[in-house]
Amino acid sequence: MKTITGTDIKGLKKISEGKVRDIYDMDDKLLIITTDRVSAFDHVLKEGIPYKGMVLNNISNFWFKKMKDIIQNHLEKTKFDNFPEKLKEYRDTLYGRSILVKKAEPVKVECIVRGFITGSGWRSYKKNGQVCGIELPDNLKESQELNTPLFTPTTKAEEGHDENITFEEMKDFIGKELATRIKNISISIYEKAKEYAKKRGIIIADTKFEFGIHDGELIIIDEILTPDSSRFWPLDEYVVGRKQKSFDKQFLRDWLDETGWDKNSKPPSLTSNVIQTTSAKYLDAYKKLTGKDLIEELDL
Repeated sequence: MKTITGTDIKGLKKISEGKVRDIYDMDDKLLIITTDRVSAFDHVLKEGIPYKGMVLNNISNFWFKKMKDIIQNHLEKTKFDNFPEKLKEYRDTLYGRSILVKKAEPVKVECIVRGFITGSGWRSYKKNGQVCGIELPDNLKESQELNTPLFTPTTKAEEGHDENITFEEMKDFIGKELATRIKNISISIYEKAKEYAKKRGIIIADTKFEFGIHDGELIIIDEILTPDSSRFWPLDEYVVGRKQKSFDKQFLRDWLDETGWDKNSKPPSLTSNVIQTTSAKYLDAYKKLTGKDLIEELDL
């Protein structure tokens, strides 16, 4: 299977090249291609992860459709065979990893929902008993489930890191009505996804969403509930009081940590074992969530 780490669609303007996704202008739509690029510690690594882009693309599509009773999404076409004729010569690049979506005006806030205390939230709690300014009960343990999910928005920075803001600041930034609606939708999606995933053997510890306005309507955009935008933990290995194993690139991040890399210089080359193990974790997440083998489903 060819690993796609870059794209070049002739005749289309590339309007964005992110850490993972390339976005092209298609007049009234956007073409979004999810590559196999992988980033860690703010560096895009030289090597790609086989099937990663396909996993992220198809998990997002799965969740977008499952959440339509809560909010509409930006999807227009998800199957390559239904794409315009001018894209057909790029099958090797686009098949299984691309979508055509509505153009929307992004809401300039990232919406993070935390159902378990982990990561930066745990570090903040240990320091001052709070997560993003929200007071939490005493004596919580690492990776413990919270009684009520926390909504902790951040600004969307054009460059550098996003910055945490309070919900009150979010209301001042985008308006009380829109902020309240987005908060309620974000928590509803998370809770529905958490209950579904738990039955499939996955804990969704936290996640982030992005929203946009299309034809005056609020819709959900970008990606949704993927191993890159969420923390997925195996339910059968979950133990409160410690860090958890995951279905995402955490294995790769841990390996980079162990190499002694200073995080500022050029990243070390990934070993074949790290690449294949990380790929297998993404594929496993897809199979657990959907009940389908992605390679068989796409006939790869």
